[in-house]
Amino acid sequence: MWILAGLTAAAMFFVRRLRRGSSRRPAGEGAAVLLLAAFGVALAQTIVLAVLAVFARDLDVAATGATWLLTAFMLASAVATPVAGRLGDLFGHRRVIATGLALLLVGSVVAAVSTQLGSYTGVVAGRVLQGLSGGVFPCAFGLARQSVPAERLGGVVAALSAMFGVGGALGMVVAGPLVDVTGPAALFWLVAALALLALAGMVRVPSPSVSASPAGRVDLAGGVLLAGALVALLLAISQGRAWGWSSPGIIALFVTAVALAAAFALVEGRVAAPLVDLRLLIGPRLLTTNVATLVVGAGMFAAVTLLPLFVQTPTALGYGFGYSPARSGLLMAPIAVCMLLAAPLAARVSTALGARATFRAGAALAAIALGCLGLLHEHIAEVLIWCALLGLAYGLAFASLGGLVVGAVGQEETGAATGINTILRTVGGALGSVLAAVIVTSSATAPRQPPAESGYTTAFIVAGLIALCAAAVTAPRGAVTTPPGSEALNAKLSEGR
Repeated sequence: MWILAGLTAAAMFFVRRLRRGSSRRPAGEGAAVLLLAAFGVALAQTIVLAVLAVFARDLDVAATGATWLLTAFMLASAVATPVAGRLGDLFGHRRVIATGLALLLVGSVVAAVSTQLGSYTGVVAGRVLQGLSGGVFPCAFGLARQSVPAERLGGVVAALSAMFGVGGALGMVVAGPLVDVTGPAALFWLVAALALLALAGMVRVPSPSVSASPAGRVDLAGGVLLAGALVALLLAISQGRAWGWSSPGIIALFVTAVALAAAFALVEGRVAAPLVDLRLLIGPRLLTTNVATLVVGAGMFAAVTLLPLFVQTPTALGYGFGYSPARSGLLMAPIAVCMLLAAPLAARVSTALGARATFRAGAALAAIALGCLGLLHEHIAEVLIWCALLGLAYGLAFASLGGLVVGAVGQEETGAATGINTILRTVGGALGSVLAAVIVTSSATAPRQPPAESGYTTAFIVAGLIALCAAAVTAPRGAVTTPPGSEALNAKLSEGR
């Protein structure tokens, strides 16, 4: 119960903050609903991560089979995100968000019931349906830009950006204790409750009119090619360790991903209304931001993958703390709390220094925290301190990303641009998790032996260097052309609280 109370308190914090000082109460309530929707989707992504061993036991599958509960969500989310962003730009973000929340609700119920029945196939199917809600993120940015008062837009964008990390961290915090008390099905019932609350709250969100557009079509060919490329890439990344990186299946998946990506780029360059405008991916307005997103996502998910493994290591090996999954999940609490607090702080820092400088500050702090985790981890108090600093760091970085993306594109491109950025976070997270696992496992003296402490030290330091690269990528390199009207929006984003 204390977990649910904490989540409720966090939601109320954002509600009060968004209402304070606003002369338009419906808009403030609408922003709070958008935050709740984004939080629910982010929580759903990682809520199984800390207890995959429990699912493997209860569903009677191997450990590699249990990882599909995470992989299925990531694959579905990566496919749905760009399509949903484009649909939102064309036909209205509110409608797409409501559809995504409905899928999250249905998928959560399917997964919960299947868990209680012991059906592995049903749980995976439920996770796929949950993952299709990933399109909520880009559409939430688009709807916020249309419906939130200009003086509050900066704070809302920062908070929406932070929800990706806050929800993900809290998903790992609540999983262990909740499973210990009520069983694994409770994880999905919790997500279902959040989805239902957000879906009910959508009636309070304004629905701006969508102007008719001659390019109001969905690029189906591009969608199929992009979906195929993302599925092949993420499947290869997530299963490489289990299947073997040099196995024919993994090599075929990487080759397929490259071929489909090339075909996608060729198609998108020729159609009149592309699913993804390649200028938003590799154009000068967003190239550095997109690269930084990919890199910082890799660094963060490398860290959150390493931490539970490290603290669960038996003390008999000379390092680690021998924590249970539930107790190690609580170790993520400082990260989640500090990320939550960093959202309003990021808006204030951006006012003084700008969103790009805020991102660089967060990335630099992350490098320091990860380096300290690698070198100073003998006592749990040290680990908790570095976790708190890491939460603050990534809170600043993620909260500023939304402002960087939204401020660089026109209003009609908001959903597509933020959709691309969300995909890059997902791909970066998958890359970071795999990289961390490979470094740690390679330190073992034999295939079935536990890893050496030096493996964790190296992995944490490498994750820190990755975060440092994100800071370097966003260093000023001269003026960049921005779309008409974005200068005014950037000023509003800097003024937002």
